[in-house]
Amino acid sequence: MNKDVVITVSRQYGCGGRELATILAEKLNVKLYDKQIIHLAAAKLGIDDLSEADLKELENTVQPMTLTYVPFHSFGNHAGESSRGMFIAEAGVIRRLADDGPCVILGRSADYVLEDMPNHFSIFVCADDDYRQQRGKDVYEGKTLKELNQENEKRARYYNYYTGKKWGDPANYDLIVNTSKASLDKIADAIIAYIDTVK
Repeated sequence: MNKDVVITVSRQYGCGGRELATILAEKLNVKLYDKQIIHLAAAKLGIDDLSEADLKELENTVQPMTLTYVPFHSFGNHAGESSRGMFIAEAGVIRRLADDGPCVILGRSADYVLEDMPNHFSIFVCADDDYRQQRGKDVYEGKTLKELNQENEKRARYYNYYTGKKWGDPANYDLIVNTSKASLDKIADAIIAYIDTVK
């Protein structure tokens, strides 16, 4: 496989996308970036006191949007820091990490940020409702399918707002995979094989 490929992984909540990204990074012997991006972006903005609760909010909480809505605010002494500023800071971090070498980047609209990068390959990970519902019970502390879908709606709003594209639209990604159909390990091997054929 081309050693310079940067893989971005977007995923439905509850489909095993984080685990799949981890397996891909291990198989390719490259770094996996996810929550570190938020911390690095926050540091870039001078926000140095992110708690785990703040991190969770930055990663998942996106309210219905208006032109004046500012979701990322009130961290430490930086109250009012705009969400757009945070998104731009995250985008800068993502570009820098991708320029540093091959890696796997999870979430953060990285597929959009790197869409013009020639060695970039984007994946969207989804799963059938029955599969996600079972994982909600077993892996996500008893979350219901409704709760998983609510998280998906937040991700979609965030992505749609900042990219101007539709989250999960196959046209936005190089490959869509359904984790309901095989083990995550086999899916990771299939992704690597597919990338080998197109890169």
